Amino acid sequence: MNGRQEIVAFLRRKWTKELDDRLIKELCAFEGNRIAVRFAYKRHVDSGNWFRSYGNENLEFAENRLMRLRFASINELPIKKTERKHYWALGRRPDDHPGLNYLGF
Repeated sequence: MNGRQEIVAFLRRKWTKELDDRLIKELCAFEGNRIAVRFAYKRHVDSGNWFRSYGNENLEFAENRLMRLRFASINELPIKKTERKHYWALGRRPDDHPGLNYLGF
């Protein structure tokens, strides 16, 4: 993707198809304008199939605080609806919801 407009268009298409998404990110390290995180993300697509993605991200931010670079190692697999591990109402993850280690990621 090149430029903010292409990124916005991509995300709009993605979020139209991906429903009930939930994301947990945990900080691994940070220095200056770079951070490293682990994450687990679940969602279902408009066809009703469920998926889980999990992995690591390295992010670098520009002076204007927008992301400049993202390197990610992502594992994705189909799951059954009963295999979901992220259960909270849409919005911010509750503080008392289990983290990645507790959930087995």
